[in-house]
Amino acid sequence: MRNLRLDLCYDGTRYRGWQRLPGREDTIQGKLETALSRILEEPVAVSGSGRTDAGVHAKGQVANFHCQSGMPSGEILENLRRYLPEDIGIYSCRDVSPRFHARLNAREKTYLYRIWNSDQPCVFQRRYVAVMPERLDLAAMEAAAEKLLGQHDFSAFCGNAKMKKSTIRFLRSVEITRQGQEIHLCFTGNGFLQGMVRILTGTLVEVGRGQRSPESIPELFGGRRAEAGFLAPPQGLCLMEVIY
Repeated sequence: MRNLRLDLCYDGTRYRGWQRLPGREDTIQGKLETALSRILEEPVAVSGSGRTDAGVHAKGQVANFHCQSGMPSGEILENLRRYLPEDIGIYSCRDVSPRFHARLNAREKTYLYRIWNSDQPCVFQRRYVAVMPERLDLAAMEAAAEKLLGQHDFSAFCGNAKMKKSTIRFLRSVEITRQGQEIHLCFTGNGFLQGMVRILTGTLVEVGRGQRSPESIPELFGGRRAEAGFLAPPQGLCLMEVIY
């Protein structure tokens, strides 16, 4: 049994997220499995490094799958590029160790959230940014971001109310920068809960609006979802890199 790794990107605008859904064809995982099963003429199950939400994008997603076929990895890559829609791109396909697993072996992930912070029209980037034209206090947001760093119980930043597994995660860095009319929030950590980056972003935006103080951030650790900030829109989020 072979184990192959895929490095890929996608525009998540028209998809219901990564995870396959019964009776639906508009998921990234579903598209990949359908294409690979057709190419290899055998059932294929794909595992991703993480499950991006509906409307979320990826520039550095990683996945793996097992198959019996002896088709060369280069030929599989060519066929995937032929059969997949234009908003799903495959960088590479290669044989890897039988023990490699895209999710279980991931050590760190980086996500970027883009905010269009201007009252000017945002026509050409509207699929990839969240429009928030009001003034945001970046100094206050940076002070709040510093208090998020380290290992904490991020239960208040989890969108899954029925989460039974540990909600403890390590956030290594949060970088906030202004680039022209955009504000970029870059998060790097050892793992992220469902909706975590979008809730972290919403919380930091509330700090930037003066709706909560940077000093209040530690009070959220181990708390309830309702205590943290709003869920930022999905289109501003992109999975940038997965480190193994």
